[in-house]
Amino acid sequence: MIIPKLFGVLGLIIITIAIFAKKETHQDWLFIAGGSGLLVYSISLKDPIFIPLQIIFILASAYELFLISRKRT
Repeated sequence: MIIPKLFGVLGLIIITIAIFAKKETHQDWLFIAGGSGLLVYSISLKDPIFIPLQIIFILASAYELFLISRKRT
């Protein structure tokens, strides 16, 4: 059970770092990475609230990253 907790802690740290990121693309990549860590932890808990919440969070960050990359081309 220690591995999922490590993913959760790492996810929280990465999301906290993302809040202070200057570039939106870096912020989105960090949100995706941190959200994925929290998703692993949520799955280990079998939490029916936080699993979909983390999936939505990851998808929203990925969508914003897609929109930013599309504007640049």
